[in-house]
Amino acid sequence: MSKPDQENRMRKRFTVNREAREITMERIFDAPRELVWKVWMNPDLIPQWWGPKTLVTTVIEMDLRPGGRWRFIQRDPNGMEYAFNGVYREIVPPERVVATFNFEPIGPGHELVEIVTFEEQDGKTKLTSKAVYNTLEDLEGMLKSGMEEGATETMDRFVELLKANVGKIVVQVAAVFPRCNAAAARKRSDAMLFIIA
Repeated sequence: MSKPDQENRMRKRFTVNREAREITMERIFDAPRELVWKVWMNPDLIPQWWGPKTLVTTVIEMDLRPGGRWRFIQRDPNGMEYAFNGVYREIVPPERVVATFNFEPIGPGHELVEIVTFEEQDGKTKLTSKAVYNTLEDLEGMLKSGMEEGATETMDRFVELLKANVGKIVVQVAAVFPRCNAAAARKRSDAMLFIIA
């Protein structure tokens, strides 16, 4: 395996633990944790990265507090809609968000719990998303649906969003680093937003 392949493999991980009924995805971004958190949790930006490019995502509800509900609808090119919803159980900025996840067409009883953590590592951010399923059958069904490919494309889109929005996100970076003036924040964000995909 070449060195770039090894480095890329270290930055992207997708693991399945059938015994624990868990699927874990990890990704390392060359961006500060506070910035990755703000982009991840921004309802205005969700449609730009959540799900495959072939689907249009609309945020119907995103009440960012414990007990708050979220609901997204995706529409395919033929007009078919797919709805997802859940409830936020825990939100600890910029470290962790825990929420339930339901794919509405499947119906009740197949809810999973998603735990997303944001860990700072030498100026980079390690994002870990762990999905815990009620049953092994639910986990296997999710894998058969193409979940790994969809999740990988979602993370790739998230990377592209970070790369494309350096200038737009500067205001948020300046808020995270209040001692920086705008010019310093822009210079710092330009350096920090090169994403290792």
